[in-house]
Amino acid sequence: MDNHVIVTFLGASGVVTGSKFLIETSEKNILIDCGMFQGLKELRELNWTDLPIDVSAIDVVLLTHGHLDHVGYLPRLVKQGYQGKIIGTGPTLAIAEIILKDSAKIHEEEAAKANDEKYTKHSPALPFYTVAEAERTIRLFQVEMADKWIVLSEHISYRFQYNGHILGATFIELDVNSKRFVFSGDIGRNDDYLLEDPKRPEWADFLFIESTYGNKLHPEEDVEQVLTDIIIETIHKKGNLIIPSFAVERLQTLMYILWKLYQKNKIPNIPIFVDSPMGNNVLNVFRQFPKWHKLSDSDYNAMCNHVNIIQSYKETWETIDDKRSKIVIAGSGMVTGGRVLTYLQQLIDKSSTTVLLVGYQAEGTRGRQLFDGAHEIRFSGKYHPVKATIKHIESLSAHADQGELLHWMGAIKNNPEKVYLIHGEPAALDAFRVKITNTYKWHVHIPKLNEVETIRI
Repeated sequence: MDNHVIVTFLGASGVVTGSKFLIETSEKNILIDCGMFQGLKELRELNWTDLPIDVSAIDVVLLTHGHLDHVGYLPRLVKQGYQGKIIGTGPTLAIAEIILKDSAKIHEEEAAKANDEKYTKHSPALPFYTVAEAERTIRLFQVEMADKWIVLSEHISYRFQYNGHILGATFIELDVNSKRFVFSGDIGRNDDYLLEDPKRPEWADFLFIESTYGNKLHPEEDVEQVLTDIIIETIHKKGNLIIPSFAVERLQTLMYILWKLYQKNKIPNIPIFVDSPMGNNVLNVFRQFPKWHKLSDSDYNAMCNHVNIIQSYKETWETIDDKRSKIVIAGSGMVTGGRVLTYLQQLIDKSSTTVLLVGYQAEGTRGRQLFDGAHEIRFSGKYHPVKATIKHIESLSAHADQGELLHWMGAIKNNPEKVYLIHGEPAALDAFRVKITNTYKWHVHIPKLNEVETIRI
């Protein structure tokens, strides 16, 4: 093969979301992840623009994990002419299937609602992709095992390695003509409630590493005590605790912690409602892939039996009308869509309500607005005053912080030729660049969106 690799940074470059990295070689063209942009309007609008590449020339898509900002653009990729395999671990593809079907349904519903209620400037508003387009994409899925080298061509092979973060998540090692390209995906944390510690790469000639918390250390919080205090305060206020949650991992972790708190007599038997059709489906993925997490069958069943899993939109309204103090865990985690919007529209203007944010809140999302202290919030074209108490637990994040990222990199035995910082906002990227340079003396680069890099191998 020739001695050049061309890398195009199609997403998660200068921003957190929209992960997409095209690796072009003389033998194969490989796309690592295929995510949607989320957050700021100018980023979301990028989703509607066709990729500035020949999509039909991509041979294979490799997925690090199943989150929307890593898989949510796949149906558009297929619509633009991609016909190859989409490869990931078993849990990753199971989660990606759930997320794509669920988001397609939401896209269709939101377009229909915008057209009916005429709060759109588009005539008509169209779904980003349809359920039929999601299903066409899912037919291209192919499962591969972790820890096994897979040959793509004479000089190219790859391997998935366990990475914590969410069920099925991996980092990808891609060997091209004896040079190793390592794509971190999203790196999980040690001592997670549900997942094993991430594995660490031992060699990387070119490292592409996420930087979500590249400028932060997660606080040393006693999560169980913080949650206990918030719940007791909610009961005293005769109010509701609303927890917008990512359907994958955070929701299941919260269920587990709340069940454990009750088991330890830390909290009374306050009603807990889980309202996330996607989260319920992900619970089934936990049952389907027991070797990918730490939950025993008995703990899994006890945890599920301890909560009320809402099955219909009718039950959502019954829960809102229920006058008892209660905990509601509902998607989505950044308050960008999903069932949590229904609860917040009805309850965010009440001082007895507490909203607990438990994960990363991207710029431009309602979750970030609440985190930043917004006095009002917009739903379906109408503003609602924020009288609820807004709380945040950062240490429940599924992303490694700066120290954990440095530790993850620390197992690399060689000095990489170049380190690319991706999946971070500008302040995090720059702080992490300085930290890596000072710690390891490695050559670090922060690529811009759609930047093209030619690498000699």
